[in-house]
Amino acid sequence: MSRMITALLIGLVFGTGIALSGMINPAKVLNFFDVAGTWDPSLAFVMGGALIVTAIGYRLVLKNPAPLCDTSFHLPARKEIDLPLLAGAGLFGVGWGIAGFCPGGSIPALGLGEPAALIFVASMVCGIAVTRLIRR
Repeated sequence: MSRMITALLIGLVFGTGIALSGMINPAKVLNFFDVAGTWDPSLAFVMGGALIVTAIGYRLVLKNPAPLCDTSFHLPARKEIDLPLLAGAGLFGVGWGIAGFCPGGSIPALGLGEPAALIFVASMVCGIAVTRLIRR
């Protein structure tokens, strides 16, 4: 039960941060990508802050012998940059630029009841399912 409460609290903090930063607003995200027009650089600060928090978090967490809820860490074994990685990253960026949503911002955006957020999340879930089928 305490793990569920912890997960709920972490989700609330994450969702609140995403909402306050404006990442649930597709127009704000799309303006970040529009460097030749109505460019809004504020999301660069959001991403920079996220990188700093992530770097510190990884340093602290990986000092432990194992995560709290498992017997070992499950880190990627492959280190090379290959075509599937580049294609996936490119597809992610194109999807983000078209929709104005990224996976992290789309989940809290569901709370707004916007059809665009629902369509994006449904499409993302379908994409994940197709990828899982292909990888088998």
